[in-house]
Formats: sequence, structure tokens, C-alpha cells
Amino acid sequence: MNPRKIIHIDMDAFFASVEQRDHPELRGKPVAVGGSRKRGVVAAASYEARKFGVHSAMPSVIARQKCPQLIFARPNFEVYKSVSAQIRDIFHQYTDLVEPLSLDEAFLDVTHNHKGIQVATEIASRIKQDIFNATGLTASAGVSINKFLAKIASDVNKPDGLFVIKPHQVSAFIEQLPVGKFFGVGKVTEQKMKALGIHHGRDLRRWSLPDLVQKFGKAGRYFYDVAQGIDQRPVMSHRQRKSIGAESTFSEDKTTLAELLQSLGEIAEQVAARVLKSGMQGRTITLKIKFADFRQITRSHSLTVPVNDEDSLRNTAAALLQQTYQEGQQVRLLGITLSNLDTEKNESQQLSLGL
Repeated sequence: MNPRKIIHIDMDAFFASVEQRDHPELRGKPVAVGGSRKRGVVAAASYEARKFGVHSAMPSVIARQKCPQLIFARPNFEVYKSVSAQIRDIFHQYTDLVEPLSLDEAFLDVTHNHKGIQVATEIASRIKQDIFNATGLTASAGVSINKFLAKIASDVNKPDGLFVIKPHQVSAFIEQLPVGKFFGVGKVTEQKMKALGIHHGRDLRRWSLPDLVQKFGKAGRYFYDVAQGIDQRPVMSHRQRKSIGAESTFSEDKTTLAELLQSLGEIAEQVAARVLKSGMQGRTITLKIKFADFRQITRSHSLTVPVNDEDSLRNTAAALLQQTYQEGQQVRLLGITLSNLDTEKNESQQLSLGL
């Protein structure tokens, strides 16, 4: 069976690039889209700002410390959604198998495409040019035989990059890939892998499936497969996202409410940034707690109106935590999830980001 031809398109610093496009005075300057107030969070950072270490989901106060000359731009969601629609129209000129991940990235299966182009790299190059012609913005593209590899490839030559991992290159590429670059490996998992002597794909390949499952649970099977270059997930054109969340596994168990509330605030920042990127909002906020004995509980609260701001996420999750947690209990993981999602927003409900 011939391998699939998968493209991952990722817009370059999308929100910040739109602001720089529409406001010439911002071009070439460090720009952060988001709120500049104390509880603000960075939703996107221009490449000029990233040179100073500013990145999405970072609290605005820290971003300002890293880059005192940082310019904060108020987010304009309607413009971002409009540009995103233009980009998706371009995708559908080539294939119906388009799986959006957020406003600024998507997977495309071009194994069989509308234009009959045999080489996926040519399609990716054309799409990049079409996007630039239509919007004035640059995108990076990754091309390979599955979603896992295509997503990693799109990040190799950013910004305005195009990177291809051909079938005969897969094994060598994965062998030298740092585990921190594996999609699905967060900072905590990366630290755990390195403590086990797993630094690159070649190290991960030496582990058996049972051993990886023992160390990493359900994720162990995923790590085993992708270390071999295997990812059978199809590009799902009608994929509907049901929830957006983030969680943190602590290197040492936390035993006080104060510690947990601080961690909960950091998790809420991450979720708020992801919600913004998705262009969605939701009504149900769920708190996940895993204790040192691996007992796990979830508590949810549904709001009367959909939300997408950090304060709502943090305050609701904090209330659920205070109702549930007893001082002295040992907690190894906290998580926040926003569900019951709705993509329709009006201006009065837009993400505040501490504006």
C-alpha cells in the first residue's frame, strides 16, 4: 500500500502577524497580542518578541520583564476568524480532507487531491504561495506520511518554512529527534524520559511496548508507535472538538491548598491561551485531581453563559478545588478542561485576556 501524503500547515505567529499586517507601525517590532494588565496573558507573540523569550500562554507581567519594549495589541477576533476562513477556502481548493486544529493550523490529506498533483511538496508550496497572495501572511508547512511527522516537520524551518520527511527518511529522522520535540511529550514527561535515559528517538526505540506502558500508562503505546514512525490516525474533515484543557503532573506531590491554587492559576493561563487559539468558548469547566495513591476525581460546574477568559477558568476551578480538597492530602496532578463548546461569539463575550 502506498504511503499517505499528509501536510500540516501552521501560520507563522498568526494573531501577531495579522496585527503587524494591518498596522504598519508594528512591523519589525516586538508585539504581543493579549492583555497588558497584571492578570493578562499573551495569546501570541511576534518573532521579534520571541527573540526575548516571550511566548503564548506567558503571563503579561513576565513578558514585559523579558522585553520592556514589548507592544501589546488588543486582539481582534473577528478579523482573525475572517482570515482563517480565507485560508481554509484555499485548503479546500486542493482537498476535502481538511482537519482544522485551530484558527491557524490544519492537517490536509492530499493523497488524492482535486488538482491531480502527484507530489505533496508541490501542493504545500502552492498553498503557501496562495495564502500569501490572498492574505499577505506567511505559513510554514510540513509534509510526510502521517500526521505525527507532518506536524513536527512544519516546525523545523519556521517562519515561512517548508520541510519534507520522505518515507525513506523517516527512520533516520526519528532516531536523531530529541524527545522534547515529540508531539505529545510535555515538560514533565520529557524530564521523566531523560531520567530513564531516553533523550532521542533512538533511545525510545530501545524500549519494549510493555515497559513503556508500565512507565507511561496509555501514552506508552503512543510513544512506542511514533518511535517507529507509525501513526494511523486519519485526517478527519468533520472533526468536532469537544473540549479544551491542560493539566500538570507535579515532580513532587503538593500538600497545601495554597500550592495547589498557585498551580491552578498557571494551568488556567495555558487553557485560556488554547481557547483563544481555537476561536471557541464553553459553558462547562471541569477540575481534575489525581492523588498520590493514583485515586482520581473530577468536579464540574456549568455556567449560564459561555466563557473563554482566564479569570472565569481560574475562579471556577479554584472554587471546585476548595470544595473538594482537604488540607494535607497529597496531590500529584491537577487539570482544567473547558467543554460544552460553542464557536459562535459576539463581541461582548470575547476573551478579555486582562484587557
